[in-house]
Amino acid sequence: MKKGFILSAFAILFSILTYAQEQKLTIDNSVYGAWRQFAPVQLSGIQPKGNSDFTYVKDYTEIYKISKTRKDNELLLDLKEINEALKLIGVEELRYFPYWDYSWKENNILTFTLNNSYFEFDMSTKKVVTHNKLPENATNINICKETSYIGYLVDNNLYFNDGKGKSVKITNDEDEGIVNGSDYTHRQEFGIDKGMFWSPKGNLIAFYRKDETMVADYPLVDVSTRIATQKNIKYPMIGEKSEEVTLGIYNLKTGSTIFADVTDFTAERYLTSITWTPDEKYIIIGVLNREQNHLKMNMYNAKTGSFVSTLFEEENPRYVEPENPLSFLKNDESKFLYFSERDGYNHLYLYNIKGELISQITKGDWLVTSLIGFDTKGENIYITATKESPIESHTYKVNLKTKKIIKLTKEAGTHSVVISNSGNYYIDSYNSNTMPSRSTIYDSKSKMVKPLLTGENKLEEYNLGEMKMGIINSADGTTDLYYRLITPPNYDPEKKYPAIIYVYGGPHAQLVTNSWLNGGLWNYYMAQKGYVILTVDNRGSSNRGFEFESIIHRQCGVEEVKDQMKGVELLKSLAFVDAERIGVYGWSYGGFMSTTLMTTHPETFKVGVAGGPVIDWKYYEVMYGERYMDTPQENPEGFEQTSLLNKAENLKGRLLMIHGYVDPVVVPQNSLDFIRSCIKADTDVDYFFYPESEHNMGGKTRIHLMRKITRYFDDFLCPDCRDK
Repeated sequence: MKKGFILSAFAILFSILTYAQEQKLTIDNSVYGAWRQFAPVQLSGIQPKGNSDFTYVKDYTEIYKISKTRKDNELLLDLKEINEALKLIGVEELRYFPYWDYSWKENNILTFTLNNSYFEFDMSTKKVVTHNKLPENATNINICKETSYIGYLVDNNLYFNDGKGKSVKITNDEDEGIVNGSDYTHRQEFGIDKGMFWSPKGNLIAFYRKDETMVADYPLVDVSTRIATQKNIKYPMIGEKSEEVTLGIYNLKTGSTIFADVTDFTAERYLTSITWTPDEKYIIIGVLNREQNHLKMNMYNAKTGSFVSTLFEEENPRYVEPENPLSFLKNDESKFLYFSERDGYNHLYLYNIKGELISQITKGDWLVTSLIGFDTKGENIYITATKESPIESHTYKVNLKTKKIIKLTKEAGTHSVVISNSGNYYIDSYNSNTMPSRSTIYDSKSKMVKPLLTGENKLEEYNLGEMKMGIINSADGTTDLYYRLITPPNYDPEKKYPAIIYVYGGPHAQLVTNSWLNGGLWNYYMAQKGYVILTVDNRGSSNRGFEFESIIHRQCGVEEVKDQMKGVELLKSLAFVDAERIGVYGWSYGGFMSTTLMTTHPETFKVGVAGGPVIDWKYYEVMYGERYMDTPQENPEGFEQTSLLNKAENLKGRLLMIHGYVDPVVVPQNSLDFIRSCIKADTDVDYFFYPESEHNMGGKTRIHLMRKITRYFDDFLCPDCRDK
């Protein structure tokens, strides 16, 4: 009896272990699991509080202060207390606390926004001391930290709330083609993420006024109505008439508005890097010509709008891409820091208010990705950079006088740092290929104060297959390219497996990084089904310097394809890869790359999926498109060479093209014209529309999308990979 019990227990244990090793992803949890059931536990909403403290939000309902001496952190506030205070002022209770949008105005004043309302909560009295309710249709909400005034947009006009419930209308444009304060100015290129800019003391507010009445209407069709209705959007195509933007300055005391007297270049110039001087007397605007190869950093009088001086200019035969405002020094408001790629990498330069270059602060064959801030005395800055590796992100302290760089983050991986208001402490949260999440608090000398959290691997019971990263040579032999290769779980090196190249390939994107679940769970799901998955960051992708990224200038899709074919060479060198069964999949620029690869190398690719693809760059928008391709008039050979309409006749493999029917980013005309070209060339393409989707799909639609893509590869690249 005892022996039988032991054997039974062993059998149960063995079955549990076997089950643990054999758990498999599904299409559903491979799409959203990385952010839901498989998401590592981490500290959410870390914010500095007071001088040297930090807080975070737990389970959307509790705010904790991090203790630097005790094991347990201190519970400061829970959602029940907030809701009791909201009830007293007649506000509906909250179901969760917005950890993504809260801060500490003072040591005891908690501020947060939710449902178009701004709240200030006094921790000492446990009462709401400020509640500003904005209209339900208010957008682009922008709060002045100094005064708690709120700027916001209703339809196409700008308003501000005085912090006591009174709203004032700043602009009065009735034409829908004129929009004030929009963050979609210049289609959010040049780092633009807001359309209004509070002055440091909150006395003035600058705002974009976008006139797009001269831009052609582009028709999109809403099929959800009884009779389909046309919805026009303003879409400035490459080489066509573009929007005209000016910068207004509104004085809250006088109620008057003036406009900066920008006369440089043509009216279709770009206004970027909007920066107030600390004394509010001047506003600095980066004025970039439409060709995007000549930047003037201009200063204007904030009272009159009159031009004062050009601080400096920057030119490049390819393009200049200003993406950051200037940052005035904390201890010397007559000097500022400026981001530039002028030496080939994104670095920081120190100027004085006269526009004279004082020194280059950072330098090397790596780039600064962000400026976090200054220490208390303003003698040092904190930056994130790729100094250790192009596939990692680390935080550094840089002395402005000596240029000495001190690395603050320790472990290999991708780091995010929050620094205390005093600069005496910082919290480092990081992840890597092998670490789901870890947060630690350090002092200013990088000595560990306390470990805070280590997230467990919630996929430990899943056999995801092996992921490895490596380096191959670029097609021209000048540089290294990073790749990621995922092989099927327990693969047999004697067998032949189909391979899929997952590609993006365009600027401002990097797919191969030292980060958790690098590549996303769907790639692992496909490996689980029996595919080898390869991703290569070709020349043209980001975080490798100006020459690496700008190689695509006037020839999008040419050098990138050459580099991707080096990835194909890698696949063919692997004995377990079936060279006769290679597929490719990508979205947006990746959709362009997938189609380009299928039509440039039809002998190589058997199956492809192209989502939301650019097909001919003449159909893309001005701001992004002209930076990389110039105009069809200026670069006819480049547009001819890169147009996929001219390559439809080369298509041999099975290609599924997918598009959102109301895509305002890559308009459907791209893929529809490709179908026309296929018909003319008597080649075959499969096509699928998502009737109510824009450029990307979310919710259940995304699961439907990924299921469809998966089925397409199963049907035509690997029938044996179908789920049994």
